[in-house]
Amino acid sequence: MRTGKKIAKWVVSALVTIVLLGLLQNLLMPKYMTKILEGALISEYYREKNKEHDVIFIGDCEVYENFSPVTLWQEYGITSFIRGSAQQLIWHSYYLLEETLAYEKPKVVVFNVLSMKYDKPQKEAYNRMALDGMPLSLSKLKAIKASMMEDEQFITYLFPILRYHSRWSELSTEDFKYLFRKDNVTHNGYLMRVDVKPVTSIPQPKKLANYRFSDTCYEYLDKMTKLCKENGIELVLIKAPTLYPHWYDEWDQQIEEYARKNDLLYINF
Repeated sequence: MRTGKKIAKWVVSALVTIVLLGLLQNLLMPKYMTKILEGALISEYYREKNKEHDVIFIGDCEVYENFSPVTLWQEYGITSFIRGSAQQLIWHSYYLLEETLAYEKPKVVVFNVLSMKYDKPQKEAYNRMALDGMPLSLSKLKAIKASMMEDEQFITYLFPILRYHSRWSELSTEDFKYLFRKDNVTHNGYLMRVDVKPVTSIPQPKKLANYRFSDTCYEYLDKMTKLCKENGIELVLIKAPTLYPHWYDEWDQQIEEYARKNDLLYINF
């Protein structure tokens, strides 16, 4: 009897500790509700009740600031969701797509190709915006491994409290207001913007020593192409219109050639 009571007390104590650590972790993690809204984008997908979309967009700001799911629905009857994040690199996109297919099978996947210019992780902040919002899954574990900077630790993605424990001095009313719930900052992944700035000059692009996309980027593009074909999904490659970063003709030619070889639609806007 005494042994049973000890075990019961230990179990209760362990559960209470886990709950308290969970609450503490939620409190200390950035909320992205009033500042740096881009950090809230990935997690919104999991609160979506209807996960039966015709089109899934994946990519960086060139998708979540350029394409409107509302317009696609109102004018064409197409349902869509944008799984975008700030400077989403191609391995982020691939594993987000892999995970998305565990929830639904869209007819079309649209991938913005700007990230082909990056063959290495760029910044921890961008990794966090892409990965912290994902629930634990095999896809997330693989994404973490592919994305980490040299000075990052794998375990801090599994237990973010190890990364954010020092945010005590930064806590604000936002952290307490959104401890148990979060508002949506997008509409189906589209970060709505109403500000407009006129084009006053076009940045002069610098010459590059090498214009060829890396083997790493082609590896993930191949995996994305294969994943879509295996699931009967049409993959569409796009390049959204931007002044910067510059999209070089040499890069464009490589994507055109890849699309032709793999029987894909590529649209340079």
